[in-house]
Amino acid sequence: MYMFLAAVAAIFVAILLVLIRLFAGPTLYDRVLAVNSFGTLTVLLLSLLGFVTGRPDFLDIAMLYALINFVSTIAILKFFRYRALGRASIRQEEA
Repeated sequence: MYMFLAAVAAIFVAILLVLIRLFAGPTLYDRVLAVNSFGTLTVLLLSLLGFVTGRPDFLDIAMLYALINFVSTIAILKFFRYRALGRASIRQEEA
């Protein structure tokens, strides 16, 4: 039980540090990385909670959240690079 509490405390400290980076990050990419790290730490926390409570369905939720986190990070980075999510920019199609 003490190992679980220590692990949860460490994850919460890491989440706090990531949130500081999110609000203080000087560039956009620092903020995107902080959001991605926050999602990864949330997946870790959900997995740990599911393991300790003996509920394997939490692992399914954590995996789904990890997939959503990955896809949303790629979509955000694509949007900030091309300013569109659908097709590539016209400049790329002409080249």
